Amino acid sequence: MAEHDAGTAAPVRITVCYARPGDAFLKEVEVPCGTSIVAAIAASGLLQACPEVDPATMRVGIFSKLKTPDTLVRAGDRVEVYRPLVADPQSARNRRVQKTRKGGTREGLKWLRGG
Repeated sequence: MAEHDAGTAAPVRITVCYARPGDAFLKEVEVPCGTSIVAAIAASGLLQACPEVDPATMRVGIFSKLKTPDTLVRAGDRVEVYRPLVADPQSARNRRVQKTRKGGTREGLKWLRGG
């Protein structure tokens, strides 16, 4: 069938995004075919724009699916860099429920009656 040569393959267009509490980094870049996620992130300029991003410890994904940094990107991918969680989701939910119950609203009390 057709042979693919990395030197002659057309570049792929991807989007790299990283969200912070006040703003978001969102950049569309062209990278060579066969580029890894970590190389695509470096090519986007994210590491310079957001110095808190550590390539050694960052969690990444493509379209909300967790991937390893060495995963190869494809045309149209949205590479996402995830921030670490500030709070444990379960304990945050428990605090919200307790706050609602203390407020005395029906919404907070209905779970105590079992329905």
